[in-house]
Amino acid sequence: MTSALKQNQKHKLTKSCSIFTRIWPVNLAFGAIASLFLISSCSDPATVGIELAPGNNQIGVFFEEFVLPAEVVLLDSFNTTNQTIMIVGEEEDDFFGKTSGTGYSRLSFDPDVALPEPDALLDSIFFNLNVRTISGTDLDEPKYYSIHRLEEQILDTLYYNFDELSYDQTPLASGEVVFGEKADTLLKLQVTPEFAQELFTNLKEGLYFKDIFQFRDYFPGIVIKAREGDNTSIGVGLGTNTGFTTYFHSEGDTVSKAYTISASAKLSGSQNVAAARSFSGIKSDRSGTPTSQITETKKAYDVGPLVGMKAGLGMTIRLDTSPFDAFLDTLSGITFNQVVLEMGAVEPQDSTQKVPSSIIAYFTNLSNDILTTSTGIKLSVQSDGFPQVYTDENGDEVPSTTAPAVFGYDPDARIYSQLITSHINALFRDKLTRKDWLLYVDSPTTAGDDFARSLRQFAVDKNKIKVKVIYSKSR
Repeated sequence: MTSALKQNQKHKLTKSCSIFTRIWPVNLAFGAIASLFLISSCSDPATVGIELAPGNNQIGVFFEEFVLPAEVVLLDSFNTTNQTIMIVGEEEDDFFGKTSGTGYSRLSFDPDVALPEPDALLDSIFFNLNVRTISGTDLDEPKYYSIHRLEEQILDTLYYNFDELSYDQTPLASGEVVFGEKADTLLKLQVTPEFAQELFTNLKEGLYFKDIFQFRDYFPGIVIKAREGDNTSIGVGLGTNTGFTTYFHSEGDTVSKAYTISASAKLSGSQNVAAARSFSGIKSDRSGTPTSQITETKKAYDVGPLVGMKAGLGMTIRLDTSPFDAFLDTLSGITFNQVVLEMGAVEPQDSTQKVPSSIIAYFTNLSNDILTTSTGIKLSVQSDGFPQVYTDENGDEVPSTTAPAVFGYDPDARIYSQLITSHINALFRDKLTRKDWLLYVDSPTTAGDDFARSLRQFAVDKNKIKVKVIYSKSR
């Protein structure tokens, strides 16, 4: 920007003076496209914004930036039952502390597959783990996983992230793996000789394989554990690819056969296979960290300069949106060109330690509940360009729920961002009542609860959660 242009630039004061140093493409109402490098200063307290297009006698284009105050909330316990992916891992860092994820699952067998004959000979037995996701540090070093036998039944009830069941501490199968650059893989863990012989003998005798109830009396299910200190978590997919595979052959026959007992469920005569009943249990030790003071669920905490989210644990960020009121109350006769919420850059972490891929901003209240419609649909910021409200059967304008805005992540800039122009416009024109936001790891296109399917995390300086506004005002 030249000295002459700087002298002619008309600066406006915001409630707190801010500096804007990004290059913003601005689509002006008259069709021109400006790309300007902006620096704000403090001058006239009676006006708002930095004028972007001085000298134009038709339209003034202004920029404003402000921070949304943020706190950390530990969500109430949430359901991890039958999420199709179990969380298994041991993670530790200076902000969230130690977090442990343990997978619990029933096993089943296909009643239409023949059991080994009494004279069959055992070749080998392995436990296969269908690893769908991998997140952690030092993935070029070995990570250890073990399979344990449940000592009590998984009941037909709901299990939550705080739940756990008793199991035999001695593994039935275990092994190490070097993930390297893999995004997913199928692990094959060696079964102990003692359990291999026990299982194969029972398969040949068939006593516990007459029906699923007798089988569960014999074998209630499995527990999948990771090794403390590995600082890695995986998402274990359920179904036929996770479970015991027994290889055997008949005497005089060189062709090996296989019999599978897997984390799936299939009724006799049916072609449909479903995932077995399962859940993930999460333990957290936050002692000595900024988040150690978080002891109550659904209470907002100021934990210092950083705030953070960690899925599985249920720790998330609450955003105070009252600065919207303070800003919008100063405006009249304007048009919003672009409004964006940016969060980040987030704190650096290993490139193989995954952050949540998508976040939705749900409306919340003073009790940190996610607000819903009368039919239980969650209320959230809606995608830009989509209706933020609609007229219901009673003729009332109510918040829309059909197109939740997803805050995407830019891995190069380490920034979450989302256009919220339509949302701010609805607030400005009194179509919506302003609500605070509770950020949630979620996606409108996937089934299940994404918050219950991983230990993905990030932390961010709370002064880097900013709303950036470009608006036009006719002279």
